[in-house]
Amino acid sequence: MARISGVDIPKQKRGVIALTYIYGVGRSRASTILTTAKVSEDVKVQDWTDEETGRIRDAVGSFKIEGELRSETQLNIKRLMDIGCYRGIRHRSSLPLRGQRTKNNSRTRKGKRKTVANKKKVTK
Repeated sequence: MARISGVDIPKQKRGVIALTYIYGVGRSRASTILTTAKVSEDVKVQDWTDEETGRIRDAVGSFKIEGELRSETQLNIKRLMDIGCYRGIRHRSSLPLRGQRTKNNSRTRKGKRKTVANKKKVTK
């Protein structure tokens, strides 16, 4: 396995697909990285030479990825929560942020159902 930015890249996959295993690298950015490093997109990772791997590492290093990107995302969410805007309040209460309905769906965001028991009727 090739190791780029602290992530093990699968050897048996094509370069453009394998690079997407890095957090912050999608198909578009992966192809940009490979063209910058002058490596063909169709070549599998196991066929990369050490020189090509080094060029790819340099190209990947110019982008904000992995830990740096994760921490920036968390800081952005924390900032929204601190200023108390609508999105921050929704983050704080673990509800959907982008206008989705919450009556029926949104189980992913709200978590497992919490059953609320009904009040018992008092008989006279």
